[in-house]
Amino acid sequence: MRRLAGGCLCGTVGYDVADAFGYAMNCHCGQCRRATGSAFKPFAGIERQHLRLTQGADALLIHGDPGQAHDVHCGRCGSLLWSVVRENAWVHVTLGTLIDVPSIRPQMHIFVGSRAAWHEIADDLPQFEAFPA
Repeated sequence: MRRLAGGCLCGTVGYDVADAFGYAMNCHCGQCRRATGSAFKPFAGIERQHLRLTQGADALLIHGDPGQAHDVHCGRCGSLLWSVVRENAWVHVTLGTLIDVPSIRPQMHIFVGSRAAWHEIADDLPQFEAFPA
Protein backbone atom coordinates (compact mmCIF):
# COMPACT_ATOMS: atom_id res chain seq x y z
CA MET A 1 0.00 0.00 0.00
CA ARG A 2 1.35 3.44 -0.96
CA ARG A 3 2.30 5.65 1.99
CA LEU A 4 2.25 9.42 2.03
CA ALA A 5 4.74 11.61 3.88
CA GLY A 6 3.55 14.57 5.91
CA GLY A 7 4.90 17.01 8.42
CA CYS A 8 4.79 20.36 10.11
CA LEU A 9 5.92 23.75 8.83
CA CYS A 10 9.26 23.78 10.67
CA GLY A 11 10.15 20.15 9.88
CA THR A 12 10.35 19.00 13.49
CA VAL A 13 7.42 16.58 13.32
CA GLY A 14 7.03 14.05 10.50
CA TYR A 15 4.52 11.32 9.85
CA ASP A 16 3.45 8.92 7.17
CA VAL A 17 0.00 7.60 6.44
CA ALA A 18 -1.48 4.99 4.12
CA ASP A 19 -3.05 6.42 0.98
CA ALA A 20 -6.27 4.61 1.86
CA PHE A 21 -8.46 7.37 3.26
CA GLY A 22 -12.13 6.54 3.77
CA TYR A 23 -13.41 10.07 3.18
CA ALA A 24 -12.28 13.66 2.72
CA MET A 25 -14.17 16.81 3.68
CA ASN A 26 -13.87 20.55 4.15
CA CYS A 27 -14.99 21.40 7.69
CA HIS A 28 -16.36 24.91 8.28
CA CYS A 29 -17.03 24.63 12.04
CA GLY A 30 -15.71 27.37 14.30
CA GLN A 31 -13.29 25.04 16.07
CA CYS A 32 -11.60 23.99 12.81
CA ARG A 33 -11.48 27.60 11.59
CA ARG A 34 -9.78 28.73 14.81
CA ALA A 35 -7.37 25.76 14.83
CA THR A 36 -6.24 26.44 11.26
CA GLY A 37 -6.66 30.20 11.01
CA SER A 38 -8.48 29.60 7.75
CA ALA A 39 -12.03 29.57 6.36
CA PHE A 40 -12.20 25.78 6.69
CA LYS A 41 -10.09 22.70 7.43
CA PRO A 42 -9.59 20.29 4.52
CA PHE A 43 -9.02 16.84 6.01
CA ALA A 44 -9.08 13.16 5.14
CA GLY A 45 -10.21 10.43 7.55
CA ILE A 46 -8.52 7.09 8.09
CA GLU A 47 -8.31 4.46 10.83
CA ARG A 48 -5.75 5.56 13.39
CA GLN A 49 -3.46 2.53 12.97
CA HIS A 50 -2.66 3.64 9.40
CA LEU A 51 -0.86 6.80 10.60
CA ARG A 52 2.70 6.50 11.88
CA LEU A 53 4.78 9.21 13.54
CA THR A 54 8.25 9.18 11.94
CA GLN A 55 9.97 11.98 13.86
CA GLY A 56 9.39 14.57 16.55
CA ALA A 57 7.44 12.57 19.15
CA ASP A 58 8.95 14.73 21.89
CA ALA A 59 7.74 17.90 20.14
CA LEU A 60 4.03 17.03 19.90
CA LEU A 61 1.49 19.35 21.46
CA ILE A 62 -1.85 17.74 22.29
CA HIS A 63 -4.84 20.06 22.49
CA GLY A 64 -7.75 18.41 24.28
CA ASP A 65 -8.08 15.23 26.29
CA PRO A 66 -5.63 12.58 25.03
CA GLY A 67 -8.17 9.92 26.06
CA GLN A 68 -10.91 11.54 23.99
CA ALA A 69 -11.08 13.56 20.78
CA HIS A 70 -8.04 15.82 20.51
CA ASP A 71 -5.84 17.71 18.07
CA VAL A 72 -2.16 16.98 17.49
CA HIS A 73 0.10 19.95 16.72
CA CYS A 74 3.81 20.54 16.41
CA GLY A 75 4.79 22.13 19.72
CA ARG A 76 7.46 24.20 18.00
CA CYS A 77 5.67 25.80 15.02
CA GLY A 78 2.05 25.07 15.95
CA SER A 79 1.02 23.27 12.74
CA LEU A 80 -2.20 21.28 13.17
CA LEU A 81 -1.25 17.85 11.86
CA TRP A 82 -4.25 15.65 12.63
CA SER A 83 -7.23 15.26 14.93
CA VAL A 84 -8.05 12.05 16.78
CA VAL A 85 -11.80 11.41 16.52
CA ARG A 86 -14.56 8.79 16.55
CA GLU A 87 -13.74 7.22 19.93
CA ASN A 88 -9.97 7.41 19.26
CA ALA A 89 -10.30 4.98 16.35
CA TRP A 90 -9.82 7.46 13.47
CA VAL A 91 -7.61 10.40 12.58
CA HIS A 92 -8.52 13.38 10.44
CA VAL A 93 -5.27 14.26 8.69
CA THR A 94 -5.06 17.91 7.64
CA LEU A 95 -4.52 17.74 3.89
CA GLY A 96 -2.28 20.81 3.92
CA THR A 97 0.36 18.98 5.98
CA LEU A 98 0.78 16.19 3.43
CA ILE A 99 3.96 16.42 1.39
CA ASP A 100 2.87 13.72 -1.04
CA VAL A 101 -0.33 14.04 -3.06
CA PRO A 102 -3.18 11.81 -1.83
CA SER A 103 -5.44 9.96 -4.23
CA ILE A 104 -8.55 11.33 -2.49
CA ARG A 105 -10.04 14.82 -2.85
CA PRO A 106 -12.59 16.54 -0.59
CA GLN A 107 -16.02 15.13 -1.32
CA MET A 108 -18.22 17.57 0.60
CA HIS A 109 -18.43 20.57 2.90
CA ILE A 110 -19.58 20.02 6.50
CA PHE A 111 -20.85 22.38 9.20
CA VAL A 112 -21.69 24.95 6.55
CA GLY A 113 -24.20 26.62 8.87
CA SER A 114 -21.30 27.96 10.91
CA ARG A 115 -19.04 28.88 7.99
CA ALA A 116 -17.22 32.21 8.13
CA ALA A 117 -19.58 34.97 6.99
CA TRP A 118 -16.82 36.41 4.79
CA HIS A 119 -16.28 33.12 2.92
CA GLU A 120 -18.39 31.94 -0.02
CA ILE A 121 -18.23 28.28 -1.03
CA ALA A 122 -17.50 28.40 -4.75
CA ASP A 123 -17.67 24.77 -5.84
CA ASP A 124 -20.42 22.25 -6.49
CA LEU A 125 -19.56 19.80 -3.71
CA PRO A 126 -22.49 18.73 -1.50
CA GLN A 127 -22.99 20.81 1.65
CA PHE A 128 -24.11 19.51 5.05
CA GLU A 129 -25.04 21.14 8.36
CA ALA A 130 -23.19 18.43 10.36
CA PHE A 131 -20.92 15.43 9.96
CA PRO A 132 -22.86 12.99 7.74
CA ALA A 133 -24.02 9.84 9.48
